[in-house]
Amino acid sequence: MKYTSTRQPSPALGLSAALAAGLAADGGLYVPQSIPIFSPEDFADCRDLPTIAARLLTPFFADDALATELPAICTQAFTFPAPVRALATPHDHVLELFHGPTAAFKDFGARFLAASMQRLHRTQSKPLTILVATSGDTGAAVAAAFSGLPGFRVAILYPDGRVSPRQAHQLGCFGGNVRALRVDGSFDDCQRLVKQALVDTQLRAQTPLGSANSISLGRLLPQMAYYAQASLEHWRRKNTSLHFIIPTGNLGNAVACVLARACGLPIGRIALATNANRVLPDFFAGADYAPQPSIATLANAMDVGAPSNFERLTWLYPDTAHLRHEFISRSIDDATIRATIRERHTRYGEVFCPHTATAIHLLECLRAEHALAPDEECTVAATAHPAKFESIVEPLIGAAVAVPHSLATLLARPAQADPLENDYAALCRTVLSD
Repeated sequence: MKYTSTRQPSPALGLSAALAAGLAADGGLYVPQSIPIFSPEDFADCRDLPTIAARLLTPFFADDALATELPAICTQAFTFPAPVRALATPHDHVLELFHGPTAAFKDFGARFLAASMQRLHRTQSKPLTILVATSGDTGAAVAAAFSGLPGFRVAILYPDGRVSPRQAHQLGCFGGNVRALRVDGSFDDCQRLVKQALVDTQLRAQTPLGSANSISLGRLLPQMAYYAQASLEHWRRKNTSLHFIIPTGNLGNAVACVLARACGLPIGRIALATNANRVLPDFFAGADYAPQPSIATLANAMDVGAPSNFERLTWLYPDTAHLRHEFISRSIDDATIRATIRERHTRYGEVFCPHTATAIHLLECLRAEHALAPDEECTVAATAHPAKFESIVEPLIGAAVAVPHSLATLLARPAQADPLENDYAALCRTVLSD
């Protein structure tokens, strides 16, 4: 399998080379030259997540040096479950993606990428610096995945004051080969700085660089696996496709679901819930795609005004009318996020993080509007554990949120983050000084 840029001019690369590059030289995102097609029967003997992932990703790794390593990579990465839990309302479910070491869905892709890069970088003499921009959860997942790995350094850029206190603590608690940088700016500023560095040939000539954002194939491809597992389990029970509602910011998690559906997995409609950053809802409502400065919200990991993976979405659906027809996207404001968290706890005893709450509210809207038939089953992607946002959630539900053991372990560590100017030259100095 070869991979090309969403912007076309860059030469096609094998998977390993595309993983190492992160971003195409022309600034585009790598996409497969072809999409393999499966049927549910192709997974008849696959039940657990590592086995499903290995079967699904085999064509994407074909003819690559990592192909024989794929089963071991999946086993190393997917050591925690992605269970589907029933909600109190009939035919509604959540896909819990927060059982990894940093209590967010990004643990799946980060650990898979680290396991892949570990094998690719075995013979390199210089350390590889993994640059990552985070709006809250990505950085901690990448830090946990690469922490202590020989031959790797990690530099995490996050918007100072725009992540939750527990998220900030996670970002700065690893130390060692991981450095947290609090940027005087927004997530979009952090993302711009990282993208600029990854296509800077002069900087890369001085120090090897890699990416771990959702622009990386090493994070995008494995995230298909949990949608495959959930939809296959549903298919075996009901013989129907499963609908998904996904909270989204940079669109990586959602595009993974879209790509899994394109591969023939039994996935039905896909709805995209955003916060007050409404670039995507406006586009799907008919406006031109117009990135905007990001707005700070309660669902901070989705505070993205220029979602990078939109390029991959338009690659999958080059016809704009077709693209708009395929998806529902709604913007949920902070007041509605608060009300959803409060009311779902009061009525049903359910507790959600602010991001998951956006998708829960969209689910309620689609049910009320009869956009879903009464007996159609729908699953919300629960992207983070509510304990990561205790300062928001606990006052709304009037109770403490139990902290998962893995998160409690990280919060018990000391944490430190260094300030970084919102300036590319400052980032270069920092990267070269490590």
